[in-house]
Amino acid sequence: MRRGAVERGCGLSDVADHNGTAALPPRANDPADVAFTGAVIGLLVIGLGDGRIRTANPHLCHLLDYPDGGLTGVELTRLGETALPVPNGIRRWHRADGGILDVHVRSSPPTNGVQVVVVDAVDADDLVPAVENQAALTAAGVGEWRFDTATGLISLSRRAAFILGDRPGVRFSWATLRGRLDAEEVGRIETQVRSALAEGGPFALQCRLRRADDGTEIHLGLRGEASRNDGVSAGIVGVVQDITAQVVARTALRAGEQRLRIATSLAALGIFEWHMLDDQAVWENERMFAIFGRSVEDGAVGKREFLEHILHPDDRAAFRSAITNALRGDAVLKATGRIRRRSDGAWRIIDLAGRFERDAPHRLPRRLIGVVADVTERRMAEERQTLLIRELHHRVKNTLATVQAIVGSTARTASSIESFYEAFVGRIMSLAHTHSVLTEDTWQTASLRTLLANELRPYADGDMDGAGDARIHLKGPAVDLTSELAVPIGMAIHELTTNAAKYGALSTPDGRVVITWDLVPDGPAGTLRFEWRESGGPTVRAPTRQGFGSRLLQRVLTAQVRADVTIDYPPDGFHLRMLAPLPARSTVLDPRG
Repeated sequence: MRRGAVERGCGLSDVADHNGTAALPPRANDPADVAFTGAVIGLLVIGLGDGRIRTANPHLCHLLDYPDGGLTGVELTRLGETALPVPNGIRRWHRADGGILDVHVRSSPPTNGVQVVVVDAVDADDLVPAVENQAALTAAGVGEWRFDTATGLISLSRRAAFILGDRPGVRFSWATLRGRLDAEEVGRIETQVRSALAEGGPFALQCRLRRADDGTEIHLGLRGEASRNDGVSAGIVGVVQDITAQVVARTALRAGEQRLRIATSLAALGIFEWHMLDDQAVWENERMFAIFGRSVEDGAVGKREFLEHILHPDDRAAFRSAITNALRGDAVLKATGRIRRRSDGAWRIIDLAGRFERDAPHRLPRRLIGVVADVTERRMAEERQTLLIRELHHRVKNTLATVQAIVGSTARTASSIESFYEAFVGRIMSLAHTHSVLTEDTWQTASLRTLLANELRPYADGDMDGAGDARIHLKGPAVDLTSELAVPIGMAIHELTTNAAKYGALSTPDGRVVITWDLVPDGPAGTLRFEWRESGGPTVRAPTRQGFGSRLLQRVLTAQVRADVTIDYPPDGFHLRMLAPLPARSTVLDPRG
């Protein structure tokens, strides 16, 4: 290259002497000098004889934190460069404040004792030595960052700047970055970074940060390692990755798992995963242990133990058939059976549904994933509902027959329309009241004491527990009558009360009625021993004709209740004794046993 061309192209016409250090101001009308001054890349002219800078353009001065013209006459060693001529490549130069800056140097061959050097700041991405590492960082969306202890500034690679929404080449302080971090995480981050600077070594953390360009909050994964020079912390070099997508996916997965846990908890569903080759459940939720009455220490249930020891013998064939059909048809396994709960030995009814999972089509399944529900109460409720419907039909038929009998008998014994109406309405109301007591009770039973108290309360002058000289005295244990007993006995109590009020002890102020009962241990549920005794009323005489009340007491109680009824008419007061066998309770209609 000709000397004049080099001098003109590099602005050397402004240099007084090749071996001197003084430089003249650039000429504003010289195109070469205008290009040198306004270049957006660093330009430097070095004297190779003394190693001093002949001139440097403003961009390089600013890059190294010097004022315009501040590099003229400066020894190159002050920048940390010791090689002359300066070789091409990435070099580490010192800024005016002593900080380190990685620069990319492209040098011209020495000419006439000077060298022209083009200088640019190095992006951190360019510091990665291996091409495959650069490709991996790009594919992973990873950028590099550096923290310089001397300046307290953070610099970002192009990829890192893109992730954080910053302009490439911009450096900023920790205070600036701190303002963009989530306030609740700043303390944790500072603690980890200080520990890394003090002790050295790598560290990793995750945090939330607002992008500089649009304020969007992103999740970052940060890794770094502190470097030290002669035992003094020099800074941190690390990588940053946008992990927002991973965090969102992980959060959605956790939310889905939480929804599943809540749903299965509310539905009281047991969930299991059974490994076929090992014949063992590899995972079960807590509800599974509760359904089978097992503890975690007891371990999970295998197929063999389930079919041979836990499942009811009568249900094993159906269960095996359901499993075989599901395996052959690649369908959902659905089966129902009774299991013996380990904790208390009780039999429970379960519904099981599951699907066999295969690694590939036409291969044997490796596992079964399914759910189990304890449906014992539901099945009992369904059976009870069926029996209640049957009971309702039976009760309606009996009620209609009873009403028909009441109408016929009342009509035959009534002396007038008024007496017919009074007797008929009273008996229908008593019948309706007994049904009301039955339907209000959960187990379709009626309390004997309640039936008595409701009929006799209008005639009582106080408590009916027998205290003092109470007009009515009720004494006996709690006895619940099933519907087939409650209706006829309720009608009998109504007739006894009506007769006492019209003709017996309750027709006079001094009359008294004592009703006692107890249970005799006989038969499947015992025998009710019932006694009605009147006193203090008019002198009693045996009736000359048998009315409806007498026929009900004798025939209905004997036929429907299968009771042994004895009626006496001593002069001092009417007396009735009844022995009625109680039927065994239905375990479905009344599970209290």
